Amino acid sequence: MDTLTNPFSPGAGTPPPELAGRQQILDDARVLLARVKAGRSEKSLVLTGLRGVGKTVLLNTVASMAEADGYRTVMIEVTEKSSLGTLLTPHLSELLCELDRMAGVSAKVRRALSVLRSFVGGLKITVGEVGVGVDVEPLRGTADSGDLSIDLTKLFQAVGEAALDKGAGAAIFIDELQYLSQDEFGALIMAIHRMQQLRLPVVFVGAGLPTLPGLAGASKTYAERLFNFPQLGALSAEDSAKAIQEPAAAAGVAVGKNALREIYRKTCGYPYFLQEWGYQAWNFASGKTITLDAVSRASARVVERLDQSFFRVRFDRLTTGEKNFLRAMADADTAPLRTGVVAEKLGVPLGRLGPVRASLIKKSMIYSPAYGELAYTVPLFGEFMRRAIPE
Repeated sequence: MDTLTNPFSPGAGTPPPELAGRQQILDDARVLLARVKAGRSEKSLVLTGLRGVGKTVLLNTVASMAEADGYRTVMIEVTEKSSLGTLLTPHLSELLCELDRMAGVSAKVRRALSVLRSFVGGLKITVGEVGVGVDVEPLRGTADSGDLSIDLTKLFQAVGEAALDKGAGAAIFIDELQYLSQDEFGALIMAIHRMQQLRLPVVFVGAGLPTLPGLAGASKTYAERLFNFPQLGALSAEDSAKAIQEPAAAAGVAVGKNALREIYRKTCGYPYFLQEWGYQAWNFASGKTITLDAVSRASARVVERLDQSFFRVRFDRLTTGEKNFLRAMADADTAPLRTGVVAEKLGVPLGRLGPVRASLIKKSMIYSPAYGELAYTVPLFGEFMRRAIPE
């Protein structure tokens, strides 16, 4: 079929043509936005799940909902080498300048801009380093202590008061939260907690790997009362079929039942893989029906694409020891998987694997779903490891 009219959209954070199986989370987000806007408290959302389950897509979708509801939004992505303060500062500067341009003079907005300048000073960096072009004097003694847990709370409070004064709301979206340090995560939790206590119109929605509930709890014991942690997993067979059928039908193309079953078997219902298989099956199909034959012929191309991009970009960051560890995980057939099983597969003492395990967790390649257990953060990564390092 015509590749130019292909409705499927595999990509990092690329919205699928049909957002199947996530309605409850969108409904929860809608309630959160409405209650905070009305001055009522509501738990913030932190979306968790493996790679490729659609966390970033949902984060962007909720951000669009917030903007449509009159919120000023901030969207950032944490990396292994970034710091929370320097990431937030230019976006909060832009948000406050947007509020300042709204009708009516606001002393609260100007104060918040001064607090932001003080916050930058507390970070021990120059205004130019974080791209803040605010022509105001810092408010000395406020948010400039150098203690992030104190200063971030003061800054968020000033932003919230400015938004309230303008009859608006501020919505902060942070992706890849697992890369925050424990101190940064703790400071963020304290700041959000204070917003809820004061009922200021500041919404927070985050996303990251399944380790987040544990990291949040380790940072602040009250985190479970502050956040809802919806876990995004693979889609059901029914929702997987919907994700494939509805975009195809909208383009006048049918999908055979056997083709749908094969796509679900190959993808295990993971949204990113559904888009990859849907995209290639469309390209391999002829006529106006995606058949089992088209899916079968497309599968080799999908695996090649995944191996060269989705999997390979992570594999190439690994040391030889880390690759061997992950390969041994792929060979283990026990559930749950424990480090001792990996040590046995590699034929090394358990104690020698501690540093490698810690490094893989830091690189977000594996996580511990429960004490002493191991799992990949990337779905179907074990199959890739067997292809990448065949025995």
